[in-house]
Amino acid sequence: MRDNVNAACREIGKVLLGKEHEVKLALTCLLAGGHLLIEDLPGMGKTTLAHALAKVLGLEYQRVQFTSDMLPADIIGVSTFDTSASQFTFHPGPVFTQVLLADEINRTTPKTQSALLEAMEEQQVSIDGKTRPLPQPFFVIATQNPESQMGTFPLPESQLDRFLMRISLGYPSPEAERIIFCGGDPRRAIPTLAQCITVSQLAEIKKQVRSLKASDSLIAYLQRLVHATRYEQGFRHGLSPRGALALLQAAKAWAYVAGRDYVIPEDLQAVAPAVIAHRVSGAEITGSAQRLISELLESVDVITAGAAT
Repeated sequence: MRDNVNAACREIGKVLLGKEHEVKLALTCLLAGGHLLIEDLPGMGKTTLAHALAKVLGLEYQRVQFTSDMLPADIIGVSTFDTSASQFTFHPGPVFTQVLLADEINRTTPKTQSALLEAMEEQQVSIDGKTRPLPQPFFVIATQNPESQMGTFPLPESQLDRFLMRISLGYPSPEAERIIFCGGDPRRAIPTLAQCITVSQLAEIKKQVRSLKASDSLIAYLQRLVHATRYEQGFRHGLSPRGALALLQAAKAWAYVAGRDYVIPEDLQAVAPAVIAHRVSGAEITGSAQRLISELLESVDVITAGAAT
């Protein structure tokens, strides 16, 4: 089924030109069972990535445009009284889907942002004393504008930690931009993208990802990375055990996409910037945050002194 994963990456690449690495990270995030936060300027392709990902996986897709006056009920749903039946009827909100695009999540208030917390962590929502499970798989792709823009509410650390990865798409390369100029808006091609993975195949792939092997030496390297975030200078706070598990799970998914049944240090290094930066710096995706992670990867030895090579 790895061929299906690679085919999905190629299909998404037809509408998100020149962003192979970011597409691979997004798919890795899904296969690892996490949620994705994309921070960038408007018009960079964030919505296109979410819609294309849902299309090639054959998943139900909903988009919610977050605004400052939005209420939690606008996301999770609301119960209204049906006079003809003399009872309350629940009307599910857009969270009851498989791929939820929370567009510009930091333009709404923290109260509404928190409405996604239980859904993202527990795969369920509690309304009127009743727990309602969400469809499976359930994958949130949230986008946010840079905090320097007007009308934004920074995501609190508890909300940031619910996202397995945070990435930025950035400007397209000159070659990709020329293709866009000559060929028109790539978003028009989204309906033509082929489905590459079925829901049952996706569930099996995620099961295989969880079963990938990580050697003792790989776990030791992971521990050294985590220890460095906790006790080296420059970090706002260290990586939590949940964050460390997220890093390992993301590395397993990256290894699977790469065609391996085991994890190597390069897998941890490939996903580390997307998994670690928003958990230990709390800042936007800036050059300083990226340099901090680069310095971490350069300073921590893959093999400890005296270990067998």
